[in-house]
Amino acid sequence: LCYLLLYTVLRPATGAQAANALALLASAIANTAANRRLTFGVRGRGGALRHHLKGLAAFLIGLALTSGSLAVLHHTAPGTGHRVELLTLIAANLAATLLRFLLFRAWVFPARRTTGPSAP
Repeated sequence: LCYLLLYTVLRPATGAQAANALALLASAIANTAANRRLTFGVRGRGGALRHHLKGLAAFLIGLALTSGSLAVLHHTAPGTGHRVELLTLIAANLAATLLRFLLFRAWVFPARRTTGPSAP
């Protein structure tokens, strides 16, 4: 919702691609911080820079998906309205969100392995 609100506000002044990139960047930074604490239970500053840099790499993949979707939409249907853009971005963001979560889980915040015997 944050992304869609930012996109809608920025779109008239910046155009679709710039609005997408700016809205996605702002929401990705907030998303990484929230996932770090709430989803993966990481507390404190340790590793925060590394986590955010990896989160930005995941953001770039999401940016490629959403920007590519907008480019395809504008190429195939140049006169589409704002509503169709939003629906396209919602679909692309759903795919990007799933991919980002999988990257967060496997690469950005990998499960900590214990070296001792497992509990019964």
